[in-house]
Amino acid sequence: MEAPPVSVMPVTGGSINMMEYLLQGSVLDQALESLLHRLRGLCDNMEPETFTDHELVYLLKGQQGNPFILRARHSLSHPAAPWHLRYLGQPEVGDKSRHALVRNCLDVSASHSLPDVLNEMGFRMDHEFVANGHVFRRGALKVVVSKLSRVLVPGNTENTERLSLSYLVDLSVLAPAGQDTVSEDMRSFAEQLKPLVHLEKIDPSKQRH
Repeated sequence: MEAPPVSVMPVTGGSINMMEYLLQGSVLDQALESLLHRLRGLCDNMEPETFTDHELVYLLKGQQGNPFILRARHSLSHPAAPWHLRYLGQPEVGDKSRHALVRNCLDVSASHSLPDVLNEMGFRMDHEFVANGHVFRRGALKVVVSKLSRVLVPGNTENTERLSLSYLVDLSVLAPAGQDTVSEDMRSFAEQLKPLVHLEKIDPSKQRH
């Protein structure tokens, strides 16, 4: 399950083929403050950005093959902000020399009618969740520490249940295709977070939602 905050998502598009480089891990609730303290010392922004977002995952099922997946997300902290629509391609997991998972990424802003538009196009919502947490930055590196909660009543973001007793930690970089050297920078940064959190190259397609 992905949980980067919409309030800090870069908007990409056009002819630029953007790739997301990603490492993931988790930290127990009781270790959160220690991790945040370490990140404050390592990152550019001493005090992190905070967010609370609602994400809806939509599927478009064809006659064969895997369904097409789009993610619609909006901020609960800033209701007037635009929605964001995100497409994530299949992970390129074959290259063992890469230290990070790599996949295509397209992220665009949208109006508040986005869910209606997706429904009219034939997409159906598969699941939804609320993510809240903190965002740190160090140059092109972005670290998102988030708590995920399932929505118990469809559409009611006030009625949620936390999915676990841990926080998801994402270390990511968005860069044009071919800039694989960024994965080495990510590996070096991840080493500085041990033993608080172990960030790994995880294939999201093999994770259960």
